[in-house]
Amino acid sequence: MDQLSAMRAFVRVVEAGSFTRAADLLDVPKPTVTKQIQQLEAHLHAKLLNRTTRRVTVTMDGAAYYERALRVLGEIDELDASMASSQARPSGRLRVDCSASLAMAVIIPALPIFHERYPEIQLDLGLSDRPADLLAENLDCAVRAGEIQDQSLIARRIGEMFTVTCAAPAYLARHGTPQHPKDLEKGHHIVGYRMNGGSRTFPFLYANGRESVEVTGRYIVSLNEGNGYVSAALAGLGIIQVPSFMVQDHITAGALVPLLTNWCSAPKPLHIVYPPNRHLSNKVRVFVDWLAELFARDDKIQRKTSLAMVEGKMCAAE
Repeated sequence: MDQLSAMRAFVRVVEAGSFTRAADLLDVPKPTVTKQIQQLEAHLHAKLLNRTTRRVTVTMDGAAYYERALRVLGEIDELDASMASSQARPSGRLRVDCSASLAMAVIIPALPIFHERYPEIQLDLGLSDRPADLLAENLDCAVRAGEIQDQSLIARRIGEMFTVTCAAPAYLARHGTPQHPKDLEKGHHIVGYRMNGGSRTFPFLYANGRESVEVTGRYIVSLNEGNGYVSAALAGLGIIQVPSFMVQDHITAGALVPLLTNWCSAPKPLHIVYPPNRHLSNKVRVFVDWLAELFARDDKIQRKTSLAMVEGKMCAAE
């Protein structure tokens, strides 16, 4: 029995919650994973997993073994990495999760530069507004906006995300221009945005130094994906509050008009996160550094395009 491979298979089954998913993540046949777990249990003279037709759960012995195996595997990975030359060219597959809107507006257009710098890294980019489970989906890292709720993840702050309220000229011609956030609750429609498979839409948040306002308006349509959210505003379906990088080109073209520019909401931090039990390999390290560099100089993240025209009035641009 290859005990190291069996330990890795066991850890992956625990994290993925199934033999089938673990086999997919390890890129091996399911019977191989099953055999490895059986051999490991026989070697340890202990039952590590309870199996049913519907799910796999960890026994008490299995939970204890998982924690220790995780530390052992982490130390082995760190030892292997420390023996490699620090000047070695980063290579291999890099699995990254990110929102589709941020990837399409900022990251993907700059990827030719990353590839030219690191030609031996193969990037698997997952695009979704649904926060991915880094362990279960075997991801190396993810880009997240806002405060990090999962305190078990290691996070590096790489930028800030500012918001702007806007609507299409055709919508404003029909409904007028709101002068106060509370106007959005009477005589206007917003475009609803929801996340995580829920039905609740996110409120609009504003402050102007004297008061803070939370607005939940009526909507014709709600969406759970950022690009569709902007498309609904372009179609005149309502007012949106959205990260500025998503709409700067539309504002420059006159397809969207900034609103309530005397009000603002606090910028959200942008982080890149990765699991604590994964060694920060060269390929992850260089991607994190490149992404921080990209966000520091990108015009859309830094609001150096059309929103500069209203910078004197927008709280978020101060």
